Amino acid sequence: MKTITSEHFDERLGRGAEQARAAGFDGLLIAPGADLAYFADYLPIATTERITLLVVPAEGDPTMIVPILEHDSAVETRAAGAIRFVDWSDGTDEYVPTAALLKPSGRYAVSDALWAMHLLGLQQRLPDARFESISRALPMLRAVKGDDEIDRLAAAGAAADATFEDILGVRFAGRTENEVAADLARLLREHGHSQVDFTVVGSGPNGANPHHEAGDRTIEQGDMVVLDFGGIMDGYGSDTTRTVHVGEPTDEEHEVFEVVKRAQQTAFDAVRVGVACQEIDRAARAVIDDAGYGEYFIHRVGHGIGMTTHEPPYMVEGEQRPIEAGMCFSIEPGIYLPGRFGVRIEDIVVATDDGAHRLNNSSRELHIVQ
Repeated sequence: MKTITSEHFDERLGRGAEQARAAGFDGLLIAPGADLAYFADYLPIATTERITLLVVPAEGDPTMIVPILEHDSAVETRAAGAIRFVDWSDGTDEYVPTAALLKPSGRYAVSDALWAMHLLGLQQRLPDARFESISRALPMLRAVKGDDEIDRLAAAGAAADATFEDILGVRFAGRTENEVAADLARLLREHGHSQVDFTVVGSGPNGANPHHEAGDRTIEQGDMVVLDFGGIMDGYGSDTTRTVHVGEPTDEEHEVFEVVKRAQQTAFDAVRVGVACQEIDRAARAVIDDAGYGEYFIHRVGHGIGMTTHEPPYMVEGEQRPIEAGMCFSIEPGIYLPGRFGVRIEDIVVATDDGAHRLNNSSRELHIVQ
């Protein structure tokens, strides 16, 4: 696996400034969260009412304002050599030194994770400045992954695959969704995840809810079960969905599963550099529409993934932005029959110069579990 070095952070900061400049912004305001980890290799021990903010100007050197009690941690990161640090102390007005880093009438793209109290504090001191959501203004800021990032996403995907292979060996019938979800969480950690973000176990009629939270329902013989699980490993996300069946499926259940499987493969085959993101959604949706289940495919076909499990780009109707090599995103069509059952199949893929490569490689067949 490729090591992430200080040079990677230098390149990210430079590219961020370039994108801000090209879009007519005076800079980026990067708050604690995935954006700060990406650009500055830093996350405070806890995100609190004390402001920590990285200012990446379109022209000039990046500067991070940090509480003085966190200074030592902030300057120990791999990106510290490319960043100037400004401290502030409790009992002082932190927005005065922060505002001094900005142009009074500037236009800035702001991390979605910036607390409202901090943005309002800056607006009060810079009433002529303009602030816009970074995810709307510059959605592709973190979308194209480097080889170092793709390596980590691939490792996280392989760990999720291993989790699925292991879960096939546990008993489903007679156990609750919560119990199977706990098995998934345990296995994700055993296979290297430091953080488990979600373990959807939708059995029988609960599978018709795409974001069903595992509950106390006892899984029964004859249930279709949707398993959607993922989290963070070495700073990067996993997210995969497989659908299994307790005992032998009916002809209808098998038919619905095969439609979803075909839609997922068709969407994967549609991935090409230069193709609009919406075309991936359209490819999967056409298969499901043609099979007569169009009204039961009720969500977009995919989302980007990186340091968070949901981020741009989104594979959805209306997204005309072209796919670029290095973009990583899910392909996850589904059919949800209310009150009966659901089916979803999801892989993470990376766009390449010659198409796409799957980062999830566990079996996409309909597995029979006990």
